[in-house]
Amino acid sequence: MIRTENLTRQFGALTAVDHINLEIAEGEIFGLVGPDGAGKTTTMRMLCGLMNPTEGKAIVAGHDVSLELEAVKDQIGYMAQRFGLYSDLTVAENMLFYSDLFGVTGREREELTARLLRMTRMDPFQKRPAGKLSGGMKQKLALMCTLLHKPRILFLDEPTNGVDPVSRRDFWAILYDLVRGGLTVFVSTAYLDEAERANRVAFMDHGRIIRCDTPAALKKSLNETCYEIRSSDNRALRERLGKEPGVLTAEPSGAYLHLFLDPKVTSIEALAAKAGFEFHEILPSLEDVFIALIRREEAARAA
Repeated sequence: MIRTENLTRQFGALTAVDHINLEIAEGEIFGLVGPDGAGKTTTMRMLCGLMNPTEGKAIVAGHDVSLELEAVKDQIGYMAQRFGLYSDLTVAENMLFYSDLFGVTGREREELTARLLRMTRMDPFQKRPAGKLSGGMKQKLALMCTLLHKPRILFLDEPTNGVDPVSRRDFWAILYDLVRGGLTVFVSTAYLDEAERANRVAFMDHGRIIRCDTPAALKKSLNETCYEIRSSDNRALRERLGKEPGVLTAEPSGAYLHLFLDPKVTSIEALAAKAGFEFHEILPSLEDVFIALIRREEAARAA
């Protein structure tokens, strides 16, 4: 459903997206994860035809975005970080307005609107002005407006940013229902726990895709072993471990530190005896892996 070939976007001397190659299948939830400024939004805007690439190309729903933009627009829904809801219009009025824009009328509009309201549990709030909705409800309304023309591919740019955990869970439950109906979802997110819900995840940094795989495979992708460690002074321990050979990262995680250690360089037993901490081996989270890869990229650039 989505394919990019050396997709690149430059702004003067800055390369915001650097020759990325992706293939995304129909019915897949694909997550794009990266720090602020990594190039996630620029990538999505090029896939939606809102920005032209400097180099390379994007194929969306079988159409070259640069050459067949109108055909692409008919197949996609794009929900930006700040979706254009009209705060003085009610939920029902916003949906009516967007269905008019999409040319959805008559019985088709009535049936689709009713189904979306049931799916999102927004039916009781049809008469409430959009400006008086909670953050999670606004996102649900934005999603409904995006789906009114029944797109085959849904692009979501950090859709749950700033939304409470319960609303985030509800939002993802809706996405799963949509995917079961055949929709393809391309979502960027800053939440690593959220990215674990995707079928595949791409880590992006400084415009490049540094790793792409299933969440389970990504957790096993590093050669270094992950340990959960604790001492009486985690801050001092972290500073000390940062200077030890074989340590890739030592990052806070609750009351513990998560340590990636290369066993070929030093043993965890020797390091624990030297630095004075308790440890046990764990399976890293997606966030652990992402931070470790970003630290590795930073070290490579510094070198």
